[in-house]
Amino acid sequence: MTVDLSLYHNNLHQPAGTFKRIFWYYINIVIYKSGLIPFYGIKTAILKLFGATIGNNVIIKPSVNIKYPWNLHIGNNVWIGENVWIDNLVAVKIGNNVCLSQGVTLINGNHNYKKKYFDLMIAPIVIEDGAWVCTKSIIHGGTTLEENVVLLSGSVTSEKLTKDGVYRGNPAVRIRERQFSE
Repeated sequence: MTVDLSLYHNNLHQPAGTFKRIFWYYINIVIYKSGLIPFYGIKTAILKLFGATIGNNVIIKPSVNIKYPWNLHIGNNVWIGENVWIDNLVAVKIGNNVCLSQGVTLINGNHNYKKKYFDLMIAPIVIEDGAWVCTKSIIHGGTTLEENVVLLSGSVTSEKLTKDGVYRGNPAVRIRERQFSE
């Protein structure tokens, strides 16, 4: 047996109406991915118009790619760095005081390599309060980063990362406790 992509279909996943998806596609290119609009308030207002839940003091840097804003929930005091890719086929929930550094990828869709038709698999991502996802890290669907987790640069996870942990590697493993100093 081998994979047969000619029989692949995505009928079970309907993220929104065709017009809404196409309209968002062009807004995303012009305003978010291009970096032509540097004003954070305009960016968050547009996301809200498309159904995102956005808190106060959210900074979205240039060249950010957001798949579907209607599946995006962001708390207060959140920083989203340059070249972050939020490929949110389903819910991505980002808590308060979270930092997504440059080049982070949140991707909650994947394909089942064990199935002949390469079935789509989707699961939410939750990033709780105080977490810091360092540059070029990747978070897969079904993952929760609990409160105050740090995922160090270039790390990859598809597992639950527990509170106050500092994680590194692929797959990410806990290397120490996160401790704060005054």
